[in-house]
Amino acid sequence: MGTLNFSGIFPPLPTSFDNNESLLTDKIRFNIEMLSRYDLSGFLILGSNGEQVMLSEKEKTAAIEAAREALPAGRILLAGTGCQSTRETISLTRAAAAAGADAVLVLNPFYYKGNMNQAELVRHYFDVADASPVPVLIYNMPANTGIDMTARMIIAMAEHPNIVGLKESGGNVVKMGEVLGSAKPGFQVLAGGAGFLLPALAMGAVGGILASANIAPDHCIGLYRAFIAGDLTRAKELQQKIIPLNSAVTSRWGVPALKVAMDLVGLYGGHIRRPLLPMDENMREQLKEVMQEEGLILYKSNK
Repeated sequence: MGTLNFSGIFPPLPTSFDNNESLLTDKIRFNIEMLSRYDLSGFLILGSNGEQVMLSEKEKTAAIEAAREALPAGRILLAGTGCQSTRETISLTRAAAAAGADAVLVLNPFYYKGNMNQAELVRHYFDVADASPVPVLIYNMPANTGIDMTARMIIAMAEHPNIVGLKESGGNVVKMGEVLGSAKPGFQVLAGGAGFLLPALAMGAVGGILASANIAPDHCIGLYRAFIAGDLTRAKELQQKIIPLNSAVTSRWGVPALKVAMDLVGLYGGHIRRPLLPMDENMREQLKEVMQEEGLILYKSNK
C-alpha cells in the first residue's frame, strides 16, 4: 500500500440536504468543483461537519461516490467511517474504500465511555486497520465524543503499519508534540481546527482538516504557505485573524452556522438534519458581521 502525503489543507465538507432533509449528491459535487479552484490538498467527506452520525450507510456510500466523481486528479479523498462498534466501522470502512475513498478517518467509539480504556481502543483501531483496504487516520474529537484519547493511546495505535496519521481536534499541541516525538517515522498529524493551525504546524503537524477552509480556503492555505515559507510574521497575522470566524462555525454555532456561511459565499450549505435546528435571524446577522470582518464576499443564498 503506497504512502499518502497529507500535507496541506483539507475542508471537511458538510453533507448537502434539501428542505426535506434528503441527500443532494449534486450539491456535494458542486461544492467540490467550486472549492477545487483553490490549491487544497483534498477533501474530507462524512466528518463531524458532514453530520455523519445522521446518515444511513446507504447515504454515506452515495455521498462518498458523489465526492469521488467530482474530485480532480491529484487530490485526496478522506471519508469518515467511525461507528460505535468495530464490526460496523469495518463494514463502513470497506464500503468507503470501494466507493473511492483514498483513506479513512476513524472516530473512536464513545457510547460506553467507561469501557473505552487503552486496551479496548487500541484493539478497536488495530482490528479496523487490519480489515481496511486503505490507510487509516485516527480521529480525536473530545468535544463530540467526551473522550480525549491520550498521547500514550495514540502512540500505541500508531504502531500498526496501516494506521498512518491523526486528526487532533482537541487543540492540545503538547499532545501533538508528544505523539510526533514518539510515534513511528512518517506518522502524520493534522490539526483539526483553524484556531490552532499555526501552533500545530510549529509542533510538526503537516497540515489541517479545517471547517473554515470551506468558506475561507485562501486564508487557510495562505497561513499554511506562510509557515512553510518561514514567514512567521505573516503566519501569526493570519492565525489571529481566522480565530473569530473559526469559532463562529465550530464551537459557537457549529454545523448550522457553517452551512449558512457556505450559502453566503456562493456555495451550497443548505439544510441541516434534526435534531439540529437552523440559526435564527439574530444569529445569522452576527455571523454575517464576523464574515464581513474577515473580508469574505457574501452572495445571495443558494438554498
